[in-house]
Amino acid sequence: MKISNHRSRRAAVAVALGSVLALTVTACGDDGSGTGGDKGSEGSGKGEIVFWDNNGGVRTDIWKEIIADFHKANPDIKVEYVGIAATEYQSKVDTAIQGGGLPDVGGVGAAMAAGFAAQGALEPLDGRLSKSSLNGELNEAMVESLKSAGGGEALYSIPTSANNGVLYYRTDLFKAAGLDEPTTWDAFYKAAEKLTDKDENKFGYTIRGGAGSIAQALDAMYGQSGLTSFWDSSGEKTTVNDPKNVAALEKYVGLYKKVTPAADLNNDFTKMVAQFDSGTIGMLNHNLGSYQDHVKAFGDKFRGIPQPTGPGGKRVQVSNPVDGLGMFKSSKNKEAAWKFIEFAMSHEENSKFNESAGQVPANNDAAKDEWIQKAEPTKLAAAALTDGSTSIVQLPYYLPDWNTISKADNEPAFQKVMDGQTSAKEFLDSLADQLNKAQAEWNEQKG
Repeated sequence: MKISNHRSRRAAVAVALGSVLALTVTACGDDGSGTGGDKGSEGSGKGEIVFWDNNGGVRTDIWKEIIADFHKANPDIKVEYVGIAATEYQSKVDTAIQGGGLPDVGGVGAAMAAGFAAQGALEPLDGRLSKSSLNGELNEAMVESLKSAGGGEALYSIPTSANNGVLYYRTDLFKAAGLDEPTTWDAFYKAAEKLTDKDENKFGYTIRGGAGSIAQALDAMYGQSGLTSFWDSSGEKTTVNDPKNVAALEKYVGLYKKVTPAADLNNDFTKMVAQFDSGTIGMLNHNLGSYQDHVKAFGDKFRGIPQPTGPGGKRVQVSNPVDGLGMFKSSKNKEAAWKFIEFAMSHEENSKFNESAGQVPANNDAAKDEWIQKAEPTKLAAAALTDGSTSIVQLPYYLPDWNTISKADNEPAFQKVMDGQTSAKEFLDSLADQLNKAQAEWNEQKG
């Protein structure tokens, strides 16, 4: 998405935001061919609905399995599956909001909820959930996270799963090199250097420079600085360019090409994961979603642990967005759309989805299933999120421009930091300026 598109989107969001904040729980929508402002209808509860997967390719197989289960249980409803790559999803939905072609149901994670809701595209789901068999069966923290991300006035997405930042490392390589496991940032940097042998094309780490780079960089920054809030005490100025974060980013980016492959400059998560799984890299920062890929590549010769601890033995991580399913207001068959969402969140189906994804289930019963005890990274991540050992820096998903600022607007700028064209301080000062303006706009609309 280019900056010009970002500006026009911001204008649309600004116009829509005031009315969205006043929304109450209703049941009005449109069809899969309408725009964001169309009102749709409940429909017959039968016939065809369209589902857009926000992580197409990666999650296609498991969603097709869930859809097949749904068809058996609901022979009067047909779900048309459309898989869209995660990197293209926001742009496609934004285009459909303005020009038509929205689906009935789509992936709506915390990072995108505010932007879509502010354009009037999403159906509030509080009322449907309260009358559903799912009421009281979902992780309340995930529900609240999505409600907050959507602006706090209504629930626009039903959670499927929670993710978490994970440090994957090759236990066999660490053992051969006599290294302690990278549970602290000091141990992490030591291992990254010791496991690197450029002449043998071996590297200690792979750093994310392509799509999705900003969230990973923020995780490394706050993890090392120990700062635990994204905003200062006034709530108006971000801490991203705090001197401690600047120093942390300088050290982290300094890994590029020193202990990482040069190709990392353009690597998104799929390329980064594939590179790690090729077997010549010691460590990878990703999330729970790639766990099964590493199992296939290494068997039991790797571990996935929570992020390293920093100052004073304290672990700090930035929040990973809760993922979920939303209903687009434009649907003309909302009754059938809700049946699909409700089915996908049931114990058996939500467990099946999250076992495939390696993530923490939103369904409380699914979260107790045996596979979680066997999937160590998921088990450790769930514990880290609930046992008080980790401070979570809550990213401002509620800002309608958050996803654009943290992706399209700054990923190219981060690459310039990596290759030495821009300093870490210049980059973070610019990022902070954009975030502070977005926060001011949000506060003005709320006020």
